[in-house]
Amino acid sequence: MNVKRDIGIIPEHISAKDNESRLNSKYHTLFKNKVAVKEIPIKGTDTYKKIPEHLNYRLFVDIFFERERGLHEIFNDLWNAGKHDTLELRINSQGGFVNEGSQFYSVIKNKFKGRTTTILDSCGYSMGALTFCMGDKRIVTPRSDLMFHDYAGGIWGKGGEIESQFKHQATHLRAFFEDVIVKNKFLKKKEFKNMLMGKDYWMTTPEMCKRGIATHVLVDGEEIKAKKYLKQLKAL
Repeated sequence: MNVKRDIGIIPEHISAKDNESRLNSKYHTLFKNKVAVKEIPIKGTDTYKKIPEHLNYRLFVDIFFERERGLHEIFNDLWNAGKHDTLELRINSQGGFVNEGSQFYSVIKNKFKGRTTTILDSCGYSMGALTFCMGDKRIVTPRSDLMFHDYAGGIWGKGGEIESQFKHQATHLRAFFEDVIVKNKFLKKKEFKNMLMGKDYWMTTPEMCKRGIATHVLVDGEEIKAKKYLKQLKAL
């Protein structure tokens, strides 16, 4: 399956050149837009922080199930990003291949560290949940839904091959999960062990806010901090 630039019908306010910045894979879509220079006041001072002109990469994330060269063109764009460019992942994903999610983790850590926002537009299950956790800023809505669980898979081959592959995958993949979930304290170590024994952890927005998984909540067009959202819930 080859990635195509899907031009389609171009709205009047979008030029053909702007629309060329859209890339479609089978399950994900990447948009780019230019962000003008900004000066942001530094709290408690009379000085400003200048953010230079840059590109914002907005990627809509579905299931992690790409084949062949499906994501090559999208990842090529992301790896070519500038040092001030930002990444926004809008997630509605029921999971999929862990290796594909690991690609996102690599580009975030090596190209967009400190400049990644993840938004849980709807659900984030399995690899979708881990990807949401990769953001520096993590935004949910009151209807967002998240689930952590252990990986699933199958192995075929001779006995020794099955045994060695199983041991390798169990060590390698679970270390990746631990990096994302436990080191960020989104699950306690005991909870993580229970997850590896088969327990699923389902969470709605209040639980994600309590655990620090969500940093902000988008309510009626206003982005508020997770702690403030929890206080508002208590006041109801």
